[in-house]
Amino acid sequence: MFDNLSEKFSDAFRSLRGKNKISEENIEETLKGVKTALLEADVNFKVVKEFIEKVKSQALGGKVLRGVEPGQQFVKIMHDELAALMGKENEELNLNRPPVIPILIVGLNGAGKTTFAGKLALYLRTKNKKDVYLIPADNFRPAAKDQLITHARNLGVDFFDSDLSMKPVDIVRAGLAEARKLHKEIAIIDTAGRLQIDEELMSQLVDVRKSLDNPEVLMVADAMTGQEAVNVAKVFHEKVGLTGVVLSKMDSDARGGAALSIRYVTGVPIKFISIGEKMKDLDAFHPDRLAKRILDMGDVLSLVEKAEEAINQDEAMGMMANLEKGKFTINDFVKQMETINRLGSFGSILKMIPGMGGALRQMGDLSEAEGEMKKMKVIINSMTKKEREDVDLIDGSRRKRIATGAGRSVQEVNQFIEKFGQMRQMMVGMMGMMKGGGFPNIPGMGPVKGFRQAAQAQQPFGEPKVKGAKNSKFGKKYF
Repeated sequence: MFDNLSEKFSDAFRSLRGKNKISEENIEETLKGVKTALLEADVNFKVVKEFIEKVKSQALGGKVLRGVEPGQQFVKIMHDELAALMGKENEELNLNRPPVIPILIVGLNGAGKTTFAGKLALYLRTKNKKDVYLIPADNFRPAAKDQLITHARNLGVDFFDSDLSMKPVDIVRAGLAEARKLHKEIAIIDTAGRLQIDEELMSQLVDVRKSLDNPEVLMVADAMTGQEAVNVAKVFHEKVGLTGVVLSKMDSDARGGAALSIRYVTGVPIKFISIGEKMKDLDAFHPDRLAKRILDMGDVLSLVEKAEEAINQDEAMGMMANLEKGKFTINDFVKQMETINRLGSFGSILKMIPGMGGALRQMGDLSEAEGEMKKMKVIINSMTKKEREDVDLIDGSRRKRIATGAGRSVQEVNQFIEKFGQMRQMMVGMMGMMKGGGFPNIPGMGPVKGFRQAAQAQQPFGEPKVKGAKNSKFGKKYF
């Protein structure tokens, strides 16, 4: 979503390179570029004006830090103000209450309310270990009930079989009564929407809101609608009283104005962002991490968290045991591919690595690489168990059989086996280096002693500090 904004910021920061200090004269051009970039991203004009004033004040009034170039110091100021604009830190749901905790989902049609209800159920069950109950209360769009029940069944979550002839407030009361009988901890209530805000919709939501005891009220806003999403959130908050906003379709190519404006205009925190179509594609919103992504500083902490969730420890230990014996099988390779798939797309992973945003834009579309992964999987699925465990068994006749079974050419099978051989050699070689004294050195980082340690070396967590990692675009060092 923020690719264009990141590129514009990068262009704006160029005017500070080679300067000895920050002055009103030499940041004027940079601030002009930043202002233009934000307005083109559909950020609210008042938000842009105040943001520029704050950045300018901080830049001119701040102490010059020894060993830090003006451009690097300016990027730090930009990061801090962007994070502050979006709320500084993640605000979690209030789940420290007696059950059943009601979570009311509101918003306009097409924003993704029903899909979000399913995603939130999975998120709360896996991350917070909560017993969740889904209540379909959208009697305006009957298909919404079917959609929510489908999500519930696919996720293995209990749901209320609501009578859509009833008023929404009566559906919710009946659903909560059933949730209490079943000793559920959280009830997620999917409500009706409209193509636009109207009195009937708001009246129904107000009635439902009044019937609930201290609920979380989350509005799902379509991030692709820009300032319109901000305006809608403002009205919903005035009428219903929101406790949080969810930005859907954050994986789109929208300009990002909603994410940067909505907290400032409404005062309501963004609590979640939806980053894909799958049920697992929901993240808690961390303003500081998003600010880093916008400035191409990466988001290593989120990447590490995703990796720790995606990596199966038993599988990893089994693979390490094989590598210690100098063995790396196609089955090991398949497990690696599955882990990468759980992490997300190549593009989303690369964006979390500091300095890779610009490189990613130069690489362009990565769908071809992801397509190659799918082709490899088809070829692997055509192999026998023994062949996956010992690739050296695959002679000419076996290659022909695999190619026929996979619907690929023998040449493609040969290419895969050749690439796998190179990867096996590399993996076994890395294990040899580890046994001989640790991972190889990475330029500028020294010896890497593990994934989380590498992340900490690449980009410190917590509040930005003026020492640490490298960045390929904004200077030698920042933070």
